[in-house]
Amino acid sequence: MSSDDDNSRHDLEIIIPVRNEKGSIEYVIEEILREGFSKDQILVVDGRSTDGSREIAEKMGVRVVVQDGYGKADAIKTAVRKTDAEYMIFLDGDYTYPAKHIYDIISKLDEGYDLVIGWRKILEPGSMSLIYKIGNKIITFIFNIMFGTKLSDVLSGMYGVRRSLLQEMLFETKGFSIESEIVAHVVSTGGEVTEIPIEYRRRKNPKAKKLKIIDGVRIFRDIILLTWRYNPTFLLFFAGALMLIPGLILGAYVAYHHFFVGITYFVKGLIAIMLTLAGFQSLLLAILSLYLKRSEIRSMRLIRRIMRDRKKSLF
Repeated sequence: MSSDDDNSRHDLEIIIPVRNEKGSIEYVIEEILREGFSKDQILVVDGRSTDGSREIAEKMGVRVVVQDGYGKADAIKTAVRKTDAEYMIFLDGDYTYPAKHIYDIISKLDEGYDLVIGWRKILEPGSMSLIYKIGNKIITFIFNIMFGTKLSDVLSGMYGVRRSLLQEMLFETKGFSIESEIVAHVVSTGGEVTEIPIEYRRRKNPKAKKLKIIDGVRIFRDIILLTWRYNPTFLLFFAGALMLIPGLILGAYVAYHHFFVGITYFVKGLIAIMLTLAGFQSLLLAILSLYLKRSEIRSMRLIRRIMRDRKKSLF
């Protein structure tokens, strides 16, 4: 639902990272303008397109910049430098994200949330392949374990975030892992995150670049690296807890041979006990480290609220 106040605001900018989206970028910009937003509120970050995408955006009168570096992470990094708006609303340039949800994101940011993710809940038939759905659920599940969150779509390309938080980031990941890094940073530094259900459409240009299995592997790797950065204690103890698996398997093997075959393996039994105890102890410590991290996050969140309320009271 449109709002005249939102349409005239100078503290928000709609960012569209683009690379070779000739068949869709025009529709994306037109839809945003139909929702009542002004051309001054739209920033297209072009990743050195070779199909004329940049020229199309320029002809439509919106602000266009060529990104520094390559990949989506560098596009977002460029956007942070090129805007002064506190609210940064991101959506991909492939026409998969309806612009009408921008208002819902702004509303949640106004409520005090630091990051609002568009959860792709309502899928148009053919918009997302089965392997992508499964991969997205697996990656989100792993992210939730590592960072103690309860999110549904950590890889969504439509979200709103406060620029002040992005300015704090180191941008250690590249490519499509940037969304997970943004969530990891906001969560780990006491920011408040929420999701809103959104629609997700098929691409206007079916030949446009899509995520591949190798991209999913890279994102999984980057989530592990992000966990090491933001909560290394949990990652170490979680890795130690994996000793439970060989410990229990070896223990079951020793027990079976002892009770049903009549063969007793003393050394293997001792190893099984040691692995199981070490793994169980590591598991308990991993859980404890999560609780300690959550306590730290609550404290940082409280500090952020106090600072934000104090800043509001000054104006």
